[in-house]
Amino acid sequence: MPVLLALLSALASAVNLVLQRESSRAAPASARGWRLGGYLVRQPMWLLGQAIWVVAFGLQALALHAGRLSVVQPVLITELVFTLLIRRFATGWAVRPAAWASAGLLCVSLSLFLIAAEPQGGHPSPTASAWAWALLATGGFAAAALGLGRGGTPVRRAACYASAAAVIGALEATFIKSATETLSTRGPVAVLTTWPIYALVSLGAVSAILVQAALNAGPLTVSQPLLVVLNPLTSIALSVWLFGEHFTGRPGAMLLGGCAFLGLVAGVVLLTVTGPRADEVTVRPASPPPSGPARARASPRAASGRGPRRG
Repeated sequence: MPVLLALLSALASAVNLVLQRESSRAAPASARGWRLGGYLVRQPMWLLGQAIWVVAFGLQALALHAGRLSVVQPVLITELVFTLLIRRFATGWAVRPAAWASAGLLCVSLSLFLIAAEPQGGHPSPTASAWAWALLATGGFAAAALGLGRGGTPVRRAACYASAAAVIGALEATFIKSATETLSTRGPVAVLTTWPIYALVSLGAVSAILVQAALNAGPLTVSQPLLVVLNPLTSIALSVWLFGEHFTGRPGAMLLGGCAFLGLVAGVVLLTVTGPRADEVTVRPASPPPSGPARARASPRAASGRGPRRG
């Protein structure tokens, strides 16, 4: 059940991503900054995406409550595969064979990792000292990454911001798991009178800002693999640290699980590189440009120099 809930959450997140992307691409060229926000909040497609995001968050919370952090967070990586499928079959984007092969490698590696590693055990309530050390370690890493990302090349800034966002996102998942456990055992009043729910809200805002900073600072081929891979890797470490989860002790299974995780990383990187881009959407070539007096009768779009919109 936790795996199924995590898959449904990844699917809903992929739908939200595509809807937001399509809404942003349809915005007029004059919509920038706060004007873009004002335009989007009036678009039914964008609002539908936000509603689906709420569903995705709820499904993730249910999955974390019912299952282990070390299982749920890696399964959420399948959002990349669902996004690829939606773009191919719903929006008609062309997908190269290399992208399909990368998606297949990702899915096979994820399955092998979960089977070989055999996450098991755990308890729902971390100790105060475990929380303190986990917050110190993740907060220190994020702060160091942000410090390094203040300067340097776009690649360096994107890598640093993405690393900080991924670690903060993994910490968010621990707060979700803790809050859902409190809700199920002690009720909503107890949730509102304990600190994890407020830490979750605060870190959610910080994580969203860091993700946008990473995407804007440098190439997607740098930020996306780090966002996708470091989150489950950190989540696995936190699952052992905070919740006492553990993996199989058999050497052969551990070796297979490690190789499978490396295959998962390779699948994410290759899918990021080979996946479709908005500027790769096939456009029918236009008729040869008119010459002489006929050029004056060209379309207003051509005369304005705007050309086709690119995402």
